[in-house]
Order: sequence, then structure tokens, then C-alpha cells
Amino acid sequence: MQGVQSRRDVLISAALAGSVLALPRYSRALAPAADRVSLRPPPDQRTFSSPAVEETLQRVKSRVGDAELAWLFENCYPNTLDTAVTLSELDGKPDTFIVTGDIPAMWLRDSSAQVWPYLSQARSDEGLRRMFRGLIHRHARCILIDPYANAFQRDLRGTQPLSWAVTDKTDMKPGVAERKWEIDSLCYPMRLAHGYWRATGDIEPFDEEWREAMALIVKTFREQQRRGAPGPYRFQRATEDSIDTLAGDGYGAPTRPVGMIHSMFRPSDDACVYPFLIPSNLFAVRSLRDLGVMTRTMHGDKALAAECDALATEVEAALMVHGRIRDAHGNAFFVYETDGFGNTLFMDDANIPGLMSLSYLGCCGRDDPVCANTRKRAWSENNPYFAKGTAASGVGGPHVGLKMIWPMSIIMRALTSDSDSQIRECLVWLKRSHAQTGFMHEAFDQDNPSHFTRKWFAWANGLFGELIIDLSDRKPALLSRAL
Repeated sequence: MQGVQSRRDVLISAALAGSVLALPRYSRALAPAADRVSLRPPPDQRTFSSPAVEETLQRVKSRVGDAELAWLFENCYPNTLDTAVTLSELDGKPDTFIVTGDIPAMWLRDSSAQVWPYLSQARSDEGLRRMFRGLIHRHARCILIDPYANAFQRDLRGTQPLSWAVTDKTDMKPGVAERKWEIDSLCYPMRLAHGYWRATGDIEPFDEEWREAMALIVKTFREQQRRGAPGPYRFQRATEDSIDTLAGDGYGAPTRPVGMIHSMFRPSDDACVYPFLIPSNLFAVRSLRDLGVMTRTMHGDKALAAECDALATEVEAALMVHGRIRDAHGNAFFVYETDGFGNTLFMDDANIPGLMSLSYLGCCGRDDPVCANTRKRAWSENNPYFAKGTAASGVGGPHVGLKMIWPMSIIMRALTSDSDSQIRECLVWLKRSHAQTGFMHEAFDQDNPSHFTRKWFAWANGLFGELIIDLSDRKPALLSRAL
């Protein structure tokens, strides 16, 4: 069947043709390694500027002992602010729209993750707080349009979804760019809201519209427990690629309702094999508990807080029974997906949430034995999407195929490690992976980093910046040395 080109088709065809998607118009030729210059756009072409972020950039960069690593940090850390932000006003409130990079739409997941590394600077920068307020408002508006959508158009009344979503068989609404139901799409706005509140103490964006959106998230999670009915969400796409459509007449593979939340797609936007996606359910537990604290503290809404806590407890109990199995030595670990009938899939995907990122997201402690066993297993040949090549080792996923490593997985390994040798190894791999472009990519070939997808992928750039800032606090001696 010949269908509309998918995002995967567009990105991979560009890479395989020997070309890559063009950088934004401010790009220029790379300087020689001995004379690297900033690849940031000139100040008057940046989409947003924050004095606090600039101060952090210069302070942390001065602590990086490896010149190439410092250069990468300077290019990557501010990339979302430099290139991806549109801040305006809507209905008397700030309104922030953030593109992922080379795709002109806003993902609830990506936009939240892209600005996460700037949270610690928001308390001292009113302009940055306004940007965050605008994004929290935009998230609420998007969720109220359709809690089952993963990506949205800039014009919330727009009727032109992304090119690969035009003929999707689903209940497409104005303003939606793509409608793939993913649990994490609703977890990320909760995580950002909680993180912003904790970092600043600011309660301005948490108005009645936001409260309505949060209540709708809880309602949607309840619907997708599918206790007595499959719920309102269905999705099919005309495609030759099974990861872009759903079986079962658009409802996905059959399940036995056990209390977990169904997710039809993964954070990669790829279809689940089994609809109980364990990392996303764990993320939902964490996010619901944070939302319960927020709504109880800020609004005195005991009813919604109690519902958040009850749902989190219910999902967690199901996870402990159905989301874990044991290896041949009796050590428990989380699986990636299951169906409630006892069928499980073990793998990991570089996108977040995944099994490698559970402690990073606060779903479990770093020293929790089940979490540690899971992380170790995911970074091994037990994971079919673990790749070990001459350039690097790392995790990929079905999104761009085998032997393609996502830098995000290497970054995540370093962020969740206390081992100097592991972290140093990851930094060396990240230096190799950028293929002299000065930025992180979506994925690169395990043996040939010059074969990569997505030159402009702001989430990966920001996550790399977050790693360097983390190491400047946690491992300053390691960061101060040349690699």
C-alpha cells in the first residue's frame, strides 16, 4: 500500500541520499578544529535571549577542560532559545510555541524537555519566567483541544496537520499536527509545571484553564485503563511501516485490563507491540504524584489531589505485578512492554521515558536494585536495539533502524552514572558523534558518525547541555580535564 511519507521516511531518505536536512539560515561553514568559533546565530537572529542562561553558559564553559567539549556545549546548550521559540500573547496571557527543530510543529513532550535545562535560571530572570509561563499556558490549551494528540500546530485553529498525518484515520481536530496517543505526552507538561513551580515558586500560570487541563489528563488516563470499554481513541495510517499504524481496528493489540494505562505509541512516536508501556506507566505514577502535591498545595483541591494519588497507587500496584520479571539468577528487572496476559517484550528505546532513564525522571532511585538491574540489562546485548560499533556504543530503536545510535542514549547513560570511567567514555563518544557539525543529532551509524539523521534536533542539544551542567556540579574534576 502506498501511503503518505512518514517523518521517518523523510528523515532517513535525506540521510541515505548522502545529504542531511539543512541547518537554519544562520549556519556557516565550520572553522578548523584549532580555531572553532561559535555556531550560534548572531544575537539579533536568536528567537529568545536570557541573561541568566548566558551567564550560566559562560560560567560552565569556563570549567570545561576539553576545548571541543566546551565548543559543543556553547553551541548546544542554548539551541532551543536560539532557534525554536516564538513568544507572543493570546487572550491576555503569554503564549510560547516551541518547534522541535527541523519539523514545524510543537510536541508536548519535546517542548517540555527542550526547556527543562533552563529551569534553574528562571528564578532570577523575569523574561525567562514569562517564556515558561507562556509554554505552560500553551500546553493547557493544547491538552484541552485534544488530550490524545502528541503534536500541535502553531495556529490552534489551523487545519493543516503535518504532511504525513493528512490522511490518518482518527478524530483529527483543528490545531492538531499529529494524533498519536502516548502517555508521556501528558506526563511531560505535568513534569514541567511541577519543575517550574519548585524552581521559582511562581503560581501565575496555574489558573483555571490549567486546572481544567490537569483534570482532563487524569480523566484520559482513567479512560485508557480500559476497564470496561476500549475508550474513544482509535488510529490507523495508510503505510507500509507497522510502527506508524495500529492493529486491532485502530485500538492496538489486545490486553487484559489490569490497572495500567494503555499507550498506543512510544515516546519515539512508534507503535507499541504490547500496549502497556512500562517506562511510560512509571512516568505517569511519578507525574500524578507531583500533580497531586501541586493541586493540593496551590488550589486546595483535595478531590483532584486524592484522585491523582489513587490512580498513581493503582497503576503502581499493577506495575509491580505485571511490569517486572526475573532473570535466570532471580534478579528482578522491568520489561519494556506487556499485555496483562503474561506476554512481555524486553528492549529499550533511546527516547525518554525509557528503561535507561527511569532514575533520571525520578521514577525510581539510582540505587534501587530493580532499577539498576534494568539499566544494566538495557545497556547490553539483551536489548535488540543496543549497538556496539567502532565509533561508539549506545541504544537506538526501531524509529531509524538497527545499528543507529541515538546520542540521547549516551547522554542518559552519563546522567545516570556515578562512575568516572563510564562518564568519560560517554563524553568521548559524544565528541565523535557530532561529525564536525558542532551539534547533537537524532541518530548516527555505530561505525560512521558522518551518516546521521537530523542536523537540527533541539531536544538532543539541550539534553547534552544539561549533562555538562550536571557534571560541572557533580563531577567538576572530571569535566576540568581534557579527554
